[in-house]
Amino acid sequence: MVNWIWLFLIVVSVIFGLINGNMDAVTQAAFDGAKSGVTVSFGLISIMVFWLGMMKIAEEAGLLHKLSRLLYPIVRWLFPDIPKGHPALGYIMSNLSANMFGLGNAATPMGIKAMQELQTLNPDKHTATPAMCTLLALNTSSITLVPTTLIAIRMNYNSANPAEIIGTTLAATFVATLTAILVDRWYRSRDKGPPSTYTTINSTAKVNATTTVRTSNGGEPFV
Repeated sequence: MVNWIWLFLIVVSVIFGLINGNMDAVTQAAFDGAKSGVTVSFGLISIMVFWLGMMKIAEEAGLLHKLSRLLYPIVRWLFPDIPKGHPALGYIMSNLSANMFGLGNAATPMGIKAMQELQTLNPDKHTATPAMCTLLALNTSSITLVPTTLIAIRMNYNSANPAEIIGTTLAATFVATLTAILVDRWYRSRDKGPPSTYTTINSTAKVNATTTVRTSNGGEPFV
């Protein structure tokens, strides 16, 4: 879907450039955008390599393990429907730890693996489970202690003080994460009501389908 949106924007830009006689400006904007993309990418690579190296050092020193143990009670409270010891919990804690340090690119593979593991617990493969919705909400809000990616972008554009956004980013992401958790808890509590008619009918049908009836002469049971 995103590719179609970008294609639509590009086609519309070219058409309006032809109509208004500004194809030179459209071409120049395309080249300037490509140049800026490469420049920003190199700036992001340097800061990402640095922080990924720091994360590796923290992992080898046992800091991430301690952080995961610290997050475990919170994760168990946020995801009560995941069985204890399930691999999804480990991926979720790694994902949250990376997001806390602003390493979105490093957190993405862990988030994908967590979703894949949660899908193994999903009885309806076409509908997201509450745990999946909770993980998506936390990733969208994602409380961030150090916004490394934003700092890298500000450094790349010669900001006078690239790190001045740490405080405001922490406050904004804290409020966003708190709101996401409260909304998630509200939806979970709302879904704890009596079973729906659809669920009741399905349960009754399953019971009837598996009920064995013995013949009147005491023969073998049949379904």
